[in-house]
Amino acid sequence: MKAKIKKLLEKISRLLANSSVKVWTSVFALLMLMMIIIFASEQKTNSSINTLFDAFWYTIVTVTTVGYGDIAPASFWGRLSAMALLLVGVAIFGALSGKFASFILDRQQKKDKGLLKMTSMKNHFLICGWKPGFENILEGVLEANPELPPEQIVILNNAKRADIEAIQANEKLKAINFLRGDFTDEDALFKAQIKNANRALILADKSEEFSTLETDSRTVLAVITIKNLNPRVYCVAEIIDSKFEKHLSLARCDEIIMTSDYEQNLLVQASSGQGMSHILRELADEDESQGLSLLDIPVQYIGRRYGEYKMSLESSDILIGILENTGNFFMRRQEALAEAQKNPDMEKIVANLKKVKTLKSNIPVFNPPEDYVIPESSKAIFIHGRAAQEN
Repeated sequence: MKAKIKKLLEKISRLLANSSVKVWTSVFALLMLMMIIIFASEQKTNSSINTLFDAFWYTIVTVTTVGYGDIAPASFWGRLSAMALLLVGVAIFGALSGKFASFILDRQQKKDKGLLKMTSMKNHFLICGWKPGFENILEGVLEANPELPPEQIVILNNAKRADIEAIQANEKLKAINFLRGDFTDEDALFKAQIKNANRALILADKSEEFSTLETDSRTVLAVITIKNLNPRVYCVAEIIDSKFEKHLSLARCDEIIMTSDYEQNLLVQASSGQGMSHILRELADEDESQGLSLLDIPVQYIGRRYGEYKMSLESSDILIGILENTGNFFMRRQEALAEAQKNPDMEKIVANLKKVKTLKSNIPVFNPPEDYVIPESSKAIFIHGRAAQEN
């Protein structure tokens, strides 16, 4: 009991030693003293101030500079105290206004500099890194995700101030949150509320002059760190060298983008002189009127043959395959583990667990046979075409 009292007294002592507490305590004491003086000097000479509550009411109204005028002191000491209250009220109002303005300005400056912690962010989209054309990438992300407001996007990088200012000057992007920091660092990811994030995109970072090896190594390290902090986040990573694909797969990355391979393949296809590059470009085009699209498969066709589902379609779009194990890798793995353990046969359980070990997410199966059984967590891959234009 004595120890608790001692700790309490120590806390009170530290609190009273604070300069701000001392100032406000002195102000409060001065107000109480003025209130008592007004009460003592006015209760016999002023019919408006008869009780301590009347004096308290007058003190509050005067200090807040409201001045209703329903009560006014008549004695010399009462008026002198009222003058002191007016001066104190103006000083308090000025101090509080300055504090509030300073708080707002400091918060805005921290936000502009990327130093503000995202304390209230949940189910947001975290984008790590920077590269040339970053502004166009952000606009593309918003167009591809119309349900995602800019306020739900958090950028984490060490890009130059001019590059960030260009984004903040864009009317479409000015509401996007910016946080300065190294996206491979746990503390920076915690500030970005990675544990509450829904999706994460790690770009091949060009904010500094990294070599290809350094860039891809940082991407792999970021994915490992992010997945350890939040296994449920849907993670997409861009790498330059395909040799790092294996490392990202082991890190349970949900989608891997190999920029150099795509560019190389496009050049190789174009070398044939048959217009293949135009086909690939149109398929990957952002235009919603044509190209590839993913659609949910009705529940009644899950576990049934591909041919049955294909025959049920009435759309003019062309079904070209199935995307297996869609969505978050962690969730698909948990579902597969639960399903594998349902079998009473121990040998089959072991065999199923081995399959789970080699499980991969988002696997496309193009033009499967008619008797192919559509698994759970799958989506249909369609080619959506636009009407032919007259010349």
